Amino acid sequence: MNLKETLLEIKSEFTDYFKEREAEINGSLLAVLSGENLLFLGPPGTAKTQLARSICQTIEGGNFFNYLLTSFSTPEEIFGPLSLKALEEDEFRRNIKGCLPTAHIALLDEIFKASSAILNSLLTILNERKYHNGREIVNVPLLSVFGASNELPEEDDSLEALYDRFLFRYRLSYIQDDENFKNLLFKEPDEFRPTASLPVSEIEKLRKSANSLPVDPDVEVIITELRRNLQLQEIEISDRRWKRIVQVLKVAACSSGCPAVDRTMALLLQHMLWNLPEEKETIRKTVFEFVVSGGINTEKLRLDAGDLREAISLALKNDLPVGIACDSCGEKFRFRQEVNAHHDTHPDHSYSFMQEGSSRIYPYDNLIRELDSLYKNSEMPGTIPPARRKVFETEFKGLETLVRGIKKRLGEERQVLRDMMETNIWLSTLDRNEVLLLHDSRYEDLSKIETLVEEIRKMPGLDLLPEKMDTKVQIPGPASDTTSDSENRTGNSAGNFMKGLGSKLGFR
Repeated sequence: MNLKETLLEIKSEFTDYFKEREAEINGSLLAVLSGENLLFLGPPGTAKTQLARSICQTIEGGNFFNYLLTSFSTPEEIFGPLSLKALEEDEFRRNIKGCLPTAHIALLDEIFKASSAILNSLLTILNERKYHNGREIVNVPLLSVFGASNELPEEDDSLEALYDRFLFRYRLSYIQDDENFKNLLFKEPDEFRPTASLPVSEIEKLRKSANSLPVDPDVEVIITELRRNLQLQEIEISDRRWKRIVQVLKVAACSSGCPAVDRTMALLLQHMLWNLPEEKETIRKTVFEFVVSGGINTEKLRLDAGDLREAISLALKNDLPVGIACDSCGEKFRFRQEVNAHHDTHPDHSYSFMQEGSSRIYPYDNLIRELDSLYKNSEMPGTIPPARRKVFETEFKGLETLVRGIKKRLGEERQVLRDMMETNIWLSTLDRNEVLLLHDSRYEDLSKIETLVEEIRKMPGLDLLPEKMDTKVQIPGPASDTTSDSENRTGNSAGNFMKGLGSKLGFR
């Protein structure tokens, strides 16, 4: 059984037992494989300790260290008691056996209650996997440290540094589904022990292989533009954190058997970017938008199309088909904007047409309806000046090409996304479903915008012939005459979509 099959078996066992914890299970395993630390935020009794201990049981020969920290916890409790034998030799050294410096996986509960006496050594272990035991520097075999807390750390520089050491962050809650709750109480055994296991040697081999794994160009674009987007939202991510994130994505892709880091791997960023719980949903939504459609803002496209239609409509309806006079004050009008402005200042005034045989008086709303009818039935040509008409036509053609190009590419990419998600073993069922729902929603948005474009085409006064859709239409972006088999398989051509459309439509 290869590594991917082993991981799938472990995931299956864990998700069968730990209900509503699929994302946390995926993150826990990936944290172990990539050598990163993971933080669980949430109330007690949400299976944090049991999950961490069970993950440790999947590691062949793994040592598990678990401790509940308080503000009174001492270094001896975490790093081991002082060695009396060493003291006899005038050396300050601890007996670290069975403590954190010899563990493969550790769970530190209420980690933000750690005292300053513990923090310095703990930070070094978390970041460098080294422990200074007297004069000796000990290489710590830690694969991952699981931190748990009911609350975020207080504003303290040392605690903020500790918080930053946890790349993966999950907010846990109690089981929500009634059926899962009943299974927990009445059907699931109290003890759980996984049958599949991971040798440490396989994990080390995976990390070495992941180092040389390439990153698809579209993932580079997603990360770069996502960082810029988060900065605009005043969400700052340290450079060190970004560097570690990319390495995690490489491990995720390598363990999934992918030839490169494709953009579905970037969905995992949702668990590694938020600093405050209230940022979590915003970041999740932003990450999904960038992965699915390159951050394309279809709402902005719709507004742009609506604005163009309104501008053309106003230009066409500027000159009045007949003269109009205010029956209340006698003022006369030649342009529709003058009528509108007069109504704004005199909402109670009535109007009449300045033509022979017309004696009917119209309230403003009735006048507008009558004018619209006259415009519709009028044989008069469009009255848009040539220079302005050319501007409208240019804007329309650009909009039409853009909308059709995006829609065409999105239609082609649905199956690409499905194939990539099928290969990616680190996505939850919720993630997969949400990606496809978001994709379909964006495609539907573009269909509605396309309808709006057709409405603009049919407006009088413009020379807007139907565009022939070129089957070889090139979306702006880097082009290449040759594409490797692996690029075709992983949807690497999506990089053009990301780089071209993304930067044109709202990345910047």
